Amino acid sequence: MADVNNQQPSLSTRGLTIRFGGHVAVNAVTADFYPGTLTVIVGPNGAGKTTYFNLVSGQLPATAGSVLLKGADVTRLGAARRTRLGIGRAFQLTNLFPNLTVIENVRLAVQSRAGVGMNMFSVWFGHKELIARAEHYLERVAMAGKRDAHVGSLSHGDQRKLEVAILLALEPDILMFDEPTAGMSVDEVPVVLDLIHAVKRDANKTVLLVEHKMDVVRQLADRIIVLHNGTLVADGEPAEVMQSKIVQEAYLGTPETEHA
Repeated sequence: MADVNNQQPSLSTRGLTIRFGGHVAVNAVTADFYPGTLTVIVGPNGAGKTTYFNLVSGQLPATAGSVLLKGADVTRLGAARRTRLGIGRAFQLTNLFPNLTVIENVRLAVQSRAGVGMNMFSVWFGHKELIARAEHYLERVAMAGKRDAHVGSLSHGDQRKLEVAILLALEPDILMFDEPTAGMSVDEVPVVLDLIHAVKRDANKTVLLVEHKMDVVRQLADRIIVLHNGTLVADGEPAEVMQSKIVQEAYLGTPETEHA
């Protein structure tokens, strides 16, 4: 975990709130996130974790409060603009082009990052470096052997790995993973966890992770935030948060129930 003393947050939320009718889904959440730190956001189903992610990444407009990126207010900017400014998001549900091949999906992300025009096929053979970069990210997620497969034919686990490759290809400063191992087989999980371990070793990257699996949380977390009914109820180092009786019982689950 990075030393945050005298360090400017790379990302902050201030009183971030969203209401759906009379329901407050995220309630005045204030938090700072720093480079070199992986923060895991946990809580029971319906706690507001994914909604908070949607507010940070720009998929949902806030009812109140603000999102700051390196001190600049980005609250009114949409998701695409926030992505260009360095907020990268991998979704809980796949967000891919199913009729394109694996390599084409990653190449489009590389192309976007490089600022190359988005004509899908006119640049394909003219920019070998784009293809080489795309292949690099496929190798990182152990999918180079499936480069020419159509995404629609992939297993759920392979689609999740491809999403991670696309996120890495965008080279964001802030990486947001929403349950990155959901739906994966036991054999597929280590590939993604190793990738996240590698990302968190980069002192310039800020990582936010929503995760239900406590074994994954224990492996990855530098810091844990707990949400309940949209409200931040705990924030601290993993040992401190996980030893809290109220958090264990109400939010993380007791040893007998945490895998239920």
